[in-house]
This record gives sequence, structure tokens and C-alpha cells, in this order.
Amino acid sequence: MPEPVETIDPEGVDYGWVMQTTFVLTIVVGAPLVAALSIPYTLPTWGTRLEFAIRVGALVWILIAVPVFLYAKFGLEDAAEESAERVSERRPDEPPTDENETGQ
Repeated sequence: MPEPVETIDPEGVDYGWVMQTTFVLTIVVGAPLVAALSIPYTLPTWGTRLEFAIRVGALVWILIAVPVFLYAKFGLEDAAEESAERVSERRPDEPPTDENETGQ
């Protein structure tokens, strides 16, 4: 069976994952936050409302995007290294696969 086209194996940071996660978290966390922060302000026109949402939303986006990127860079990288180490370790009951591991 052919490999699906969507399959990728990124080295380093998967920027697609970072962008998607940032987008979703910004909407889920940011929209209620912007609405809550707008309560004490008088925003009489749609222009002022839009300006407020853009300014506060941009700050919320940055405050979400940076931790998501750092998590992808360091948190997921460490987890990938640990799982690669576990995969590369041979169980004691497994036969050796390399000629140098035969003990001769």
C-alpha cells in the first residue's frame, strides 16, 4: 500500500503543529479573554471595538505563540529523544541484529 501524501517526519520544530496549536489556543483562550478585558472600557463604535480587539488579541497571540513554540522546541524534542532511546535499546531476550553485537 502506498504511503499517504500527508505523512511527514519533520526534523526539529514542526512549525505546522505550532501554527495550528497557536491558532486554536488563541481562539479558545483569547476570545473569552478579550471579551472579559473589554468589560471595563467604553467602546461606543465598531471601530473602537475592532481596534481594542486587534490590540489585545495581538498581545494574547504573542503570549500564546511563544510558549507553544518553546514547548515544541524543547518539550517535544526531549520526549522524542527519550522515545528514540527506548526504541534503540535492545531487550535482553532479542537476538543481536548487528555483527558486532554477537560477542565474538
